[in-house]
Amino acid sequence: MSEKVLNHQIAVVTGATRGIGKSIALALAEAGADLALVQRSDNQETKEQVEKLGVKCEIILCDLNESEEVKKVIPQVVEKMGTVDILVNNAGLQKRHPAVEFPEADWDEVLNVQLKAVWLLCQGAGKVMTEKKKGKIINIASLLSFQGGLYVPAYASAKGAVGQLTKALANEWSSLGVNVNAIVPGYVATDMNTALIEDPVRSRQILERIPAGRWGDPDDFKGPVMFLASEASNYVHGHLLPVDGGWLGR
Repeated sequence: MSEKVLNHQIAVVTGATRGIGKSIALALAEAGADLALVQRSDNQETKEQVEKLGVKCEIILCDLNESEEVKKVIPQVVEKMGTVDILVNNAGLQKRHPAVEFPEADWDEVLNVQLKAVWLLCQGAGKVMTEKKKGKIINIASLLSFQGGLYVPAYASAKGAVGQLTKALANEWSSLGVNVNAIVPGYVATDMNTALIEDPVRSRQILERIPAGRWGDPDDFKGPVMFLASEASNYVHGHLLPVDGGWLGR
């Protein structure tokens, strides 16, 4: 992307070390945004690629399963980079078990990372954005914001709630200049879906239902995130944007 439409805006992205999050971070950097990458580890790979694009990048270490750490993220970003203009809540994890056997510890971890951390980061960023009357929050939802899935009750519950949280925050903050929207990925070839991809029956069943005829690629999310992060979406509020190869329309 040649146009620096996000020139020196400060974008916070969680889970950018791989997959969709990495593609999103690179898209924002290509558009001129400076990045704060929220990570569990000090993995430098995405940071190095971002900096090669001529923008600034900071790593904020945080375990999203630990609420007290999450609460410190936005203040750290403001201290290091001055403000927050864009927040992308992308980080996630998956735990698969039959519902009757689903461990409570796994339930808590999924809900903490996929929902509570999203809420706390939205709340922290919202305080900054509503004060200056400008900002973009982009949550990464899921097809399971609409559907129930199989063997993933915690993930489905969290992602359903992310969709409703997106709408609730949009209702409060739209008039204050803050856009809160969500992207809804379909089936994407990432590490989280390795079990499905390697299951010949499920992989075939999924592929047969996708009108586009292929699994998604992380780079398929560069365009949608740029739309929601830029002024092109200034009148878009509380929207859940499917990027699913046509799955929901089938």
